[in-house]
Amino acid sequence: METISTYIQTHGWIAQVFLIVLATATARYIAKIFFDRLGRQFEKTHNLYDDALLAAIRPPVGMAIWVVGISFAAEVVGRVSEAEIFTYVTTLREVAVLWLLIWFLLRFIRYVETHVVEQGYRKQAIDQTTVSAVGKLLRASVIITGVLLVLQAFGFSISGVLAFGGIGGIAIGFAARDMLANFFGAMMIFLDRPFSVGDWIRSPDREIEGTVEEIGWRVTRIRTFDKRPLYLPNSIFTSLAVENPSRMQNRRINETIGIRYDDFGVLEDIVSDVESMLRSHQAIDTDQTLMVNLVSFGPSSVDFFIYCFTKTTVWTEFHVIKQDVLLKIGHIIVSHNAEIAFPTQTIHIQPEPGLEPA
Repeated sequence: METISTYIQTHGWIAQVFLIVLATATARYIAKIFFDRLGRQFEKTHNLYDDALLAAIRPPVGMAIWVVGISFAAEVVGRVSEAEIFTYVTTLREVAVLWLLIWFLLRFIRYVETHVVEQGYRKQAIDQTTVSAVGKLLRASVIITGVLLVLQAFGFSISGVLAFGGIGGIAIGFAARDMLANFFGAMMIFLDRPFSVGDWIRSPDREIEGTVEEIGWRVTRIRTFDKRPLYLPNSIFTSLAVENPSRMQNRRINETIGIRYDDFGVLEDIVSDVESMLRSHQAIDTDQTLMVNLVSFGPSSVDFFIYCFTKTTVWTEFHVIKQDVLLKIGHIIVSHNAEIAFPTQTIHIQPEPGLEPA
């Protein structure tokens, strides 16, 4: 009996470690069943935040159960072991729990940022650029706070770290001027909002044109119309003129059409019919400027112009409408027995003096 008692005292930690690991695995299995049932309940609703909470919390909680369980098992082993690493188990557990909490918050913010713009969660649309900016700020705040808490857990003084950051910030600022310029350029984009994710932009100053895919803290990614990615430092937008055709209210039709001089007698009727056609066209915005007027006597044609705006701003729809308008103008000209002019020259030959014309 004395031998058995001595053996238990010497090797009893093995049973303790086994029971702790078994309890940890059991707790992890129970947590999985709980989250599965909770997920089935959440599927019955269309609430963004309970879906985000469930999606964000499952992996960190599962990992936290194992971290806590294994750390307690390590403490048991540390009682019979002289290895120095076991003296850091408590600190490492605190740090691990902190990082799991940070991981949960980052996952929650990312899920909300990704899905808050979906119509299934919201009736009113939310601007993707604003959502992205808020998400980036929240993630940066969580990460910075987490790093400070971890440093404190390791015994560092937060006030000393902040003081060092204030002194070193000057040197870092000089060394990273371009990075800071890009950061503040991103802030200007988020605040002034000259364009958003999904907008079609172009610059008259440089050969830049495409659809905005992402606005980051350092660069903005644009997808050109030949499907190539274009990466622009954000600092460039502080001095670059940017056009945003996506925010147009209308698209303009501005065309000049010439008819033959032989058809000058019906020009007034043609202009009147074209104007009537445009004012009755369902795709033309009659609240905007609409003009159809004789504009010039050209070298080989009498020219009139049309100036109007479509209701749509979609590029493909605009060209369909413009085609329809031009075809109808062509039919109007033909209906008046007139023709659209093309470049011609008329040569008048004067007979020589004293000669009778043939």
